[in-house]
Order: sequence, then structure tokens, then C-alpha cells
Amino acid sequence: MVDDKEKNMKCLTFFLMLPETVKNRSKKSSKKTNTISSSSGSGSGSSSSSSSSSSKLPPVCYEIITLKTKKKKMAADIFPRKKPANSSSTTVQQYHQQNLSNNNLIPAPNWQGLYPTIRERNAVMFNNDLMADVHFVVGPPGGTQRLPGHKYVLAVGSSVFHAMFYGELAEDKDEIRIPDVEPAAFLAMLKYIYCDEIDLAADTVLATLYAAKKYIVPHLARACVNFLETSLSAKNACLALKSEGFCDIDFQTLESILRRETLNAKEIVVFEAALNWAEVECQRQDLALSIENKRKVLGKALYLIRIPTMALDDFANGAAQSGVLTLNETNDIFLWYTAAKKPELQFVSKARKGLVPQRCHRFQSCAYRSNQWRYRGRCDSIQFAVDKRVFIAGFGLYGSSCGSAEYSAKIELKRQGVVLGQNLSKYFSDGSSNTFPVWFEYPVQIEPDTFYTASVILDGNELSYFGQEGMTEVQCGKVTVQFQCSSDSTNGTGVQGGQIPELIFYA
Repeated sequence: MVDDKEKNMKCLTFFLMLPETVKNRSKKSSKKTNTISSSSGSGSGSSSSSSSSSSKLPPVCYEIITLKTKKKKMAADIFPRKKPANSSSTTVQQYHQQNLSNNNLIPAPNWQGLYPTIRERNAVMFNNDLMADVHFVVGPPGGTQRLPGHKYVLAVGSSVFHAMFYGELAEDKDEIRIPDVEPAAFLAMLKYIYCDEIDLAADTVLATLYAAKKYIVPHLARACVNFLETSLSAKNACLALKSEGFCDIDFQTLESILRRETLNAKEIVVFEAALNWAEVECQRQDLALSIENKRKVLGKALYLIRIPTMALDDFANGAAQSGVLTLNETNDIFLWYTAAKKPELQFVSKARKGLVPQRCHRFQSCAYRSNQWRYRGRCDSIQFAVDKRVFIAGFGLYGSSCGSAEYSAKIELKRQGVVLGQNLSKYFSDGSSNTFPVWFEYPVQIEPDTFYTASVILDGNELSYFGQEGMTEVQCGKVTVQFQCSSDSTNGTGVQGGQIPELIFYA
């Protein structure tokens, strides 16, 4: 046993070895006061009018608030894959680009030292011929892609790969052909296995779901279904439903998609997608491509299509003439549209609810002054993190404090300096202190326990409302959102006050 004196000496020695900035941090923090006023681009002045009892200038943020998590972080959360470009990370980014493009450059002898975690070193192997002991020829004839793999990594990530390489019936093959999976979907699955990152897109999510189910990667499969439910806008829902990958899903997944209240697509698009799936399913079952067989393979899933909610033109020119419906079903649906006394239908006749966006408001009050908030092309920015996966659809922004006005807003969402989504649009404010939504073209997937940067550059009436009494943590339904200051903010916005009062998201 080490006595107390020896313990104290070890602690003292450890403390003396720390950098001065670490030892003095607590002292400096205790001496800070609120005597420093904001000197941001929002201006300063004495005359004021306020929508709340407090009208103090929003202070500039001087400290970064540490993210408080309610659970242990994974290595993926602590050490994100992508880092901002700087002189010390040029080589790291070079090798990261290498494994994305599969250039197979010869790495530096000590490349392992460039990456602090096993996860990052493992990610270097993604799509990289370095030490690869198996190759996959993925895709149908004429559209194949040869992809490198590492048996040990793949076996850890998938029980199918484990059986393929290390099971009793394993064969020692250097090349494996996979004609039924799209190369982009197979790469998305490999990226999850190697990098612990989920990278989904509307045009490949269904093909990725097929790959995840085929190789029994359940967490990725659930993420694909969650993506379908929460991120599909009216635009990319149609893109997904019309993709070749939709025809590759199994019947259970088809039923799951057709049941979704949150599916954001016209019902005629859903109907046509189901018929396309039925045609491919007939081929899989070696059935003749007839109307009867299409209806047979659809089975009860046909009644999950909400045909009575279609526009009358869509029904008359599409579903009614498809031949899939019986004569009685067609007549009853026409009566449903036109008759006062509507017949009973086997089809669901209530329109889908679609996605309902949630709003996270981070200020307790707002105010305006005779000389602020001013913009002048500068950036207002804030960092945030969530404890559950969500999809950011846009921001709620303040408007003019001097009557109605139009604003041009460039909104942006970044992670570790990498732009994930951006949009340039205009919105009209009515002179009230309300917030006004500005949307991204597509919702952006946000992973839990990782800080993202929300930014906006506004152009319009120089005097607008601004938020104050900001909160570092906000509970929005089942999602907890934490905020901290961003170094990108050059116009005074921080945790306590400023712009970007709302995050609009789907959960």
C-alpha cells in the first residue's frame, strides 16, 4: 500500500508537469465577471424598446461550454472522422481522401501515428487496397465495381461475413462476386462497418437497406428505415420510391413503408412504386408478368395504398386504368369521390399525416434597439448537439423591428468545418417579434452527442429583433439540445443572445 505522503507527492509531481494554461484555468474562471460589454457588429446604444423586462446587450461568449452527456461517449463521438484543414492535418486529410477515392497511394511508413484512435486507423482501411485480403466485384454485369476488403474487419461487422470467411464451410477466395447489390449501397455498408458512420442518401437508401438485411447488419438496417420515416421530403421521397433499390426490398419492408403515416409523397407515386415492385417480384418468383400475378404478389399490401386520397385526376388516369383493381373496387372508389353516401372501402381512406416539424427555441425573450441588430454581411453562428438522431430541416429567424421587410438568408450547417447542408432563400417578416422559417433543400441528418455549427448570413433591414436570456440546454419533446458558442460567429451571436433563435427538425 502506498501511504498518504507518497500519494500526495505523486499528485504534486503530476500537477507541476501540467502546462501553465491548465493549472491557471480554474483561477482565471473564478475571477471572471460580467463587466465586459459586447463589442460585436450588432452595435451599441442607449435608447431601447424591449418585448421583455430585460434589455441588456447580449454578451459576447468568451468560453466554450463543455458538452454534458448523460451517457458514455463512443470513440466515434469523441474523435470525428473529418477535421478542419490546417497545416497539421494536411497529411491526415490526404489519406482520408485516398480511401474515399481508392487511389491506393503508398502511405507513409508511420501513417498509424497520424490517427489517435483505433477507430480512425480502422477507417483508413475503408475502400483501401492496403493489406486487403479479399476483393468484391459488386453490381450487375456491365455496371460492376471492384472493391477491396479486409476479412477480419468485415467478420467483426457482420455475421454473414464471419461465416463466409471463418465458418465451417468457409472457402478461401480472393475474389467474391455480388451481382445483386448496387456498388454505392455496398460502399455505404462498408463505410458503416469500417468507420462507424452512417451515410445515407434518398436515391441509395433502399439499396443500402437491402444490403444491410442481406449481410445482417441490423443497426444500419434500422437507420435506413428511420431515414425513410423521418428524412424523406416530398422531393426525395419520390426519388427513393422511383429508384431501382425500391424494387429490391422484401415484402415486409414494402408493407412497413406503405403503412407509414409520415411518408411524404403523392399517393399516385406510392401506387406506381408498388406496381414496379410487384413486376420485379414476379420475376423473382418466376411468375408471368400479368396483372393477376402483380396483384397476387402485392397481396394485402395493396390495401395499404391510400387510393381514395388521390386527386380524382390521378385516380381516373392512373389507378383506375391500371387493371390491378377489380371492377367493383373501381366503381366504389369513384362513388367515394362523388356520392353523398359513400360506400365502405377496404382501402385506407384517410390521408397520411406527413412529417410534423418540431421547433427548439433557445431564447426566453427577445428585444430590439434603435441601433441594432445590424448585419453588414457578417456571420451569426451557434453550435449545438442533440442526444438522439434528428434531421434538421431549417432555422427559425427573426425579422425587422421597423415594420415589414424582406430578407435574404444564406443558411448553413457544418460539422467539423465540413458543410452538410446550405441554402440561399428569401423570407418576408411582418414587423412582429415572431420567428420565420427558412428551410434547407433537404433535411440534414444529425448524429447524437456531436457538436454541429448552425450559421446564417442575413441581408435586409439593418434593424431587427434579437434573442436574449439564452439557454445552454433545451428539452424539445424527447430530444435534449445543448448549445455552445461558435468561433464562426463574427456578428455577436452566442449562447446568451443574438440570432438563430430556433432549430426546426424532425425526430
